[in-house]
Amino acid sequence: MKDYSEFDVLLAEQMSRRNSKRKYIERGEVPVDNDTWFHGTKKLPRASALTLGEIHGVLPFDGIRNPSSRSNTSQKVIFTYRVPANDWVPKVGMAESWGEAATGLEAIMSPNIYDVVFQPCKVRFHDEDGHTRTYTHDLLVTFRNGHRRLIFVRNGSSLRKPQTQRQINAIVAATPKEIADDMIVVNADDYSRQRRENLLRMHHFVFHPDEEADDTVLAAARRLRSFYFMKDLFPHAQVPQRRAFAACYRLVARGSLRANLDHVLWENSHIQVAA
Repeated sequence: MKDYSEFDVLLAEQMSRRNSKRKYIERGEVPVDNDTWFHGTKKLPRASALTLGEIHGVLPFDGIRNPSSRSNTSQKVIFTYRVPANDWVPKVGMAESWGEAATGLEAIMSPNIYDVVFQPCKVRFHDEDGHTRTYTHDLLVTFRNGHRRLIFVRNGSSLRKPQTQRQINAIVAATPKEIADDMIVVNADDYSRQRRENLLRMHHFVFHPDEEADDTVLAAARRLRSFYFMKDLFPHAQVPQRRAFAACYRLVARGSLRANLDHVLWENSHIQVAA
């Protein structure tokens, strides 16, 4: 049998008195429930879609469905954009995910695009079980030559499922020919987080044009044979560095310069003249 010393007895009595008074549990004494079973974020209750009031000088969102209700699986994106169809007047765009928003932004910045509409139309189709479903198309893009294209955006894991492929075929069959000339499928996984952020900055700079800076930076890039980083162009551009930096973004957006958009596009980025 263990022989307890007087010190051991006194220490035990002190611990007992302290534990009877305290109202907390010290870290490491017992497992916390959330640490053992709760591995994800708390699921929030569904919230209604946002209703935007009138914004001076900005055209309202004209999609047939407002996708801004709260979701636990996707991030809703609301922004303003400009297209030739609206005489370059800012217009509210709403996307149900960052993949949709990034796809739309890339189309908006293309010189070949005349109009971009988010959540443009609904169609009814029969699923593989024979039930009637309603689907809202993600994007409708109109080219300057009049060609109209619907864009279906979904993440890669969903696109790999045979069920999704059958659903896409049913949606295509149910979409009236007068709505669009064709439809393409876009993998949202192609738009990494950094690519999306680069596209947002490009969109900002594209709609703050500076033709003088664009021309002088592009001329310097074509003239130089030894530049590697974006910052190598700054001393040879006859404009302040901040204007040259914005020009590089615009030149990448229109395809005159090339860069890896899955990395941060900044002064230490590798860029080159497009072939």
